[in-house]
Amino acid sequence: MKELKEQYVAAGVSPEVFDFCDSIAEGLRERFAEIDKIAEYNQIKVLRGMQDNRVSAACFETSTGYGYDDLGRETLEAVYASVFGAEAALVRPQITCGTHALTVALSAILRPGDELLSPVGRPYDTLEGVIGTREVNPPGSLKEFGISYRQVDLLSDGGFDFEKIRQAIHDKTKLVTIQRSKGYDPRPTLSVKRIGELISFIKSVKPDVICMVDNCYGEFVETIEPTQVGADLCVGSLIKNPGGGLAPIGGYIVGKESLVELCASRLTAPGLGKEVGATLGMNQSFFQGFFLSPTVTAGALKGAVFAANVYERLGFSVVPDGGEPRHDIIQAVTLGSPEAVIAFCKGIQAGSPVDSHVAPEPYAMPGYHSDVIMAAGAFVQGSSIELSADGPIEPPYAVYFQGGLTWYHARFGITMSLEYLIREGLVVLPQ
Repeated sequence: MKELKEQYVAAGVSPEVFDFCDSIAEGLRERFAEIDKIAEYNQIKVLRGMQDNRVSAACFETSTGYGYDDLGRETLEAVYASVFGAEAALVRPQITCGTHALTVALSAILRPGDELLSPVGRPYDTLEGVIGTREVNPPGSLKEFGISYRQVDLLSDGGFDFEKIRQAIHDKTKLVTIQRSKGYDPRPTLSVKRIGELISFIKSVKPDVICMVDNCYGEFVETIEPTQVGADLCVGSLIKNPGGGLAPIGGYIVGKESLVELCASRLTAPGLGKEVGATLGMNQSFFQGFFLSPTVTAGALKGAVFAANVYERLGFSVVPDGGEPRHDIIQAVTLGSPEAVIAFCKGIQAGSPVDSHVAPEPYAMPGYHSDVIMAAGAFVQGSSIELSADGPIEPPYAVYFQGGLTWYHARFGITMSLEYLIREGLVVLPQ
């Protein structure tokens, strides 16, 4: 379409880059149709959850102070429980991010003398300080409270090391944490099916162990969620997939009712639990964002598939590759140099609707063990469901792209990232 190309060129994309990217996008129509089918399935699932729990205009009313008798809050949590196939849910604006949601769950369940096990390798950077695995840990880590930690790395092919996992489980193993997505590690993301197989194995070794899944970036990418394959708890952030780009803050914990109640008591106070916590006028955004999230997630997923195919065609290592099934919205691209990571992120920032005029630079972010660059011209600060890219400035110099409230914006952002790499002389288009 001539007019579309003219728009891209007017926005700063060279004709050559547009033609290269457009040819790749045209070849993904069949793949995108499959993504749309999953989105439609999940859309109806969310719709049914709202209808079955009788969402009404009264649910959008605000509460302040203690937040007693907040109809919207209670109904929203019932909707989450229905959609995730769980007994109960805790969905609150008082949960500030995914790391906070995980911390609430870990702190609620683990006691001095217990051991936490990760059977999928090192957790995301910000969780290391929570667990206490750094040389110098922040105050309040699990280690400080006498909770030990053990991990079993994935095999080189991304498989589970079942024998080592068996050996790692003992009488003090209280909780197993399974990170679905890759974090800052270009490893395969875990499918819900594989998570279910891992949980089944762990339960066969020790039936009473609690299995918790960090579900960040994975919601609505598939037609089922980890709580439907045996996870006792599933945890995530509302400024990722389930917030649909409208939630300004918040997190969720879904799973067994007894465990969710423990988490509620940790978030608020023992004896108060889920009964308090004002929603401060956010209920409508939470409901509407959740309603839109299957479609928004599909747009972000298309962007990730597009990015994989663009950079794979240019010879870069990408995880997942351009043809693999997808289990989260993150696309890892190993660019091989700090200059390339920075240029990529500058292109994403330039393609954003907010702060497109500024340039991201690497810096020492709290919770990370190396300088990190983050590009995110988002309406909600730190919203990973919006167009964003980030990565640690360390070998192998990989960047992690995710988000895009629409497929069209994700496509434009990826196109701009390539434009910036070419301008810096770091990439040459194939002839």
